[in-house]
Amino acid sequence: MKKVMAGFAAFLVFMVICTVISKSVYAYRLPMVTTCQPETKYIEHKVEAEGIVVAGGEKTVTYLPGVRIDSIYAKEGERVEEGDVLMQIDLADLKELMDEKQDEIAQLSLQINAILNNQEIARQKKELELARAREDYDTTARIEDTQVGRALESYVRAQEDLEEEGGDEALKDALQSAAYGEADAKARRDEAVKQAERAVEDLLLPEEVTAELERTQLERASLSEKMQEYQSVLESQGAVTAPYSGVVTEVLVRPGERVPDTAVLLLSDETLPCQLKVTLDEEQKKYIGLGDEILVELEGKGKVLEEKVAYLAESRSIPGKYEVLVELPENMGIPGLAGSIARSDTGEKHRLCLPAAALHTDNDRNYVYVVKEREGILGQEYYVDEVNVQVIDKNENWAAVEEGMLDLESVIILSATREFKRGDTVRREE
Repeated sequence: MKKVMAGFAAFLVFMVICTVISKSVYAYRLPMVTTCQPETKYIEHKVEAEGIVVAGGEKTVTYLPGVRIDSIYAKEGERVEEGDVLMQIDLADLKELMDEKQDEIAQLSLQINAILNNQEIARQKKELELARAREDYDTTARIEDTQVGRALESYVRAQEDLEEEGGDEALKDALQSAAYGEADAKARRDEAVKQAERAVEDLLLPEEVTAELERTQLERASLSEKMQEYQSVLESQGAVTAPYSGVVTEVLVRPGERVPDTAVLLLSDETLPCQLKVTLDEEQKKYIGLGDEILVELEGKGKVLEEKVAYLAESRSIPGKYEVLVELPENMGIPGLAGSIARSDTGEKHRLCLPAAALHTDNDRNYVYVVKEREGILGQEYYVDEVNVQVIDKNENWAAVEEGMLDLESVIILSATREFKRGDTVRREE
């Protein structure tokens, strides 16, 4: 009997040992999770962004349009002094242009000479026509006056015949016919003289005004002026120099191109303070506004500046981005220098805040894993549940969620030693 009792006791001990070992093996195979509970706190937002110093204003550098650029020495961000060579003009191409312009000037000179000769011929022709018209007028007047005189003589003779011979009907008809002849002669004389006079008047009218000569002369003068400009370029060996000191902010031409009638490059206006230009994304823009105080730090400068946002607008070149300009103190920074801005916003206080590491996102859905208790094969155990949440504020470290599915007592999973899914049994790290 003692042996039976001893064997039974040994069996019980063995079963206890096996149970303990089974539980240990079972628990060892479960994921170990690190947990936290929601906190009530402020969600702070800190915006940090890098940018570059730009000129507060710019001046244009222009040059003789049409000449070809051989090489460019100026580089964006480089400082130049007044008189420094910015670019070189192609002298071989310049000489070809000068030859072409010289040919055009010669052609225009020929045209001007032809116009002047034609005008002189037309003047002489008109003088001759006028002299002939006046001569025709005098001749016409003389001839017609003679015809009128003869008609008058015929009338006088007819009247005398009538008076001498009496009231003969034939003589009366002759007198009437003579009277008609005189009247007709006068009418013809008046009409002929009027036409001759009008011919003279027409020739005395001023010539029709044309702008051909003036236009051609202006065109030749313009080409001559251009030739003088080309000659000046040739005398300077084609060197394009800076008209004033500044930093090159933008080069608008390339080698091989011809100089446009606008600007070839832009230089900073040193009479105006520089600005720090920074690009923000949509999220960063929420926490920086026009006129806000921000911290500014420039590369190589140990001092942190407190400045205000002077300009804030959507970028024209990068959709969805925003440009910020911060005016720098006078004589602070040069275009091209790197810089950065920083601003902190305490934000609002939220009742339920979770570490950002506990938040999961699937498309537009946000959720967290929570630890709950249930009765298992080995007694009370922890298991994983999935809870959807609505995020109302967030920064890099924390996320504030709406109340409802969670409360301050909820146990949220931060991390785990291995993968798990909803419903899995886990161990909590003590």
